[in-house]
Amino acid sequence: MKSRRHNKILEIISEKDIETQEELAEELKRAGYDVTQATVSRDIKILKLIKMQGASGNYKYAASSKESKDINDKLSSILANAAISVENVDNFVVVKTLTGSAMAVAEAIDNLFDTEVAGTIAGDNTIFILARSLDKAEELVDKVRRMIL
Repeated sequence: MKSRRHNKILEIISEKDIETQEELAEELKRAGYDVTQATVSRDIKILKLIKMQGASGNYKYAASSKESKDINDKLSSILANAAISVENVDNFVVVKTLTGSAMAVAEAIDNLFDTEVAGTIAGDNTIFILARSLDKAEELVDKVRRMIL
């Protein structure tokens, strides 16, 4: 849940000029996240958000592009190195991983492919993924297969 909230924060600050933690908390609440200002404060520290001057002259939160790129690079590396195979059966996608790696790979898939994925369930070496549609399942299989080959 935290990683989804972090992704939502990055999405919000990329789309809107958010000046305060309270504004960010309100935007998260509108998006369905039950957060406090203290939680938002911790998230800002974890994400290493910066304040920069916007076009209007007011200050706003922004992501350090290096931090976002580093996180995505790490998630891609986990997926590429720990996933062994991927296939789809209707809207379901099954990913086989190295033993003990399924949860980490599922976290990577949740974060990297959130538009295709409705949810994941990870065991020890197998992940079941519910894709949003058959087309999204096939698209996800293609993307994951390219990353693990």
